Amino acid sequence: MLILAIDTALDHCAAAVLDAATAEMRAQETLPMKRGHAEALMPLLAGVMRQSGIGFPDLDRIAVTTGPGSFTGLRVGLSAARGIALAAHKPVVGVTTLSAYAAPVVSEDRDNPVISVIDARHDHLYYQVVSGSGDELIAPQVAAIDDVLAAARFGAPHLVGNAAAILAERWPGEAAAPVAVDTQAGPDITWVAWLGAAADPAQAPARPFYLRAPDVKPPANAPREPAQTSVSS
Repeated sequence: MLILAIDTALDHCAAAVLDAATAEMRAQETLPMKRGHAEALMPLLAGVMRQSGIGFPDLDRIAVTTGPGSFTGLRVGLSAARGIALAAHKPVVGVTTLSAYAAPVVSEDRDNPVISVIDARHDHLYYQVVSGSGDELIAPQVAAIDDVLAAARFGAPHLVGNAAAILAERWPGEAAAPVAVDTQAGPDITWVAWLGAAADPAQAPARPFYLRAPDVKPPANAPREPAQTSVSS
């Protein structure tokens, strides 16, 4: 199975082509950035596809991160993935950023719980807690940092995500200290690809996974756009 993985959810723009049958990563590229995903993504995708030696029709599936993350960044990646899937007549699956952060840690099959954390701003975090074997202990949600600290009850964790250091700084002194603190701008694109290969398209839709409404909203007196007819594929 040939997978094209796309991630624009956080502070990088990344893409990769995975041959899951041979476990070969044919091509991958990650560009650190806080803004400009829309301008960077299509050239990046073109370069990755060229390096992989295949064309879009040769793909079996497209995988894309669905959030939580930047409202604008998510729309860029999801729009590109859906467009490629439609043009190439291929399925597209969604992968959450929290699960992509946790995946490489869970693959080590250790005993410590894994807490994936993303900065939600205003002293809040998006987070998820899984056991070392991947069983869900706390479902993905957004909460104040003080509330997230209640996860200390599961024991010394491995913290991973762009807010790992933020949570580590507030970790309660009476609790077992984190065994590792991995602060990463975004998840490893290779794991987005592997999760995409394993996903069930019926259970992993490529739609935004926000957990809360975006910070920027149109003013209440703004004129409404005319209603549009939606067509599901």
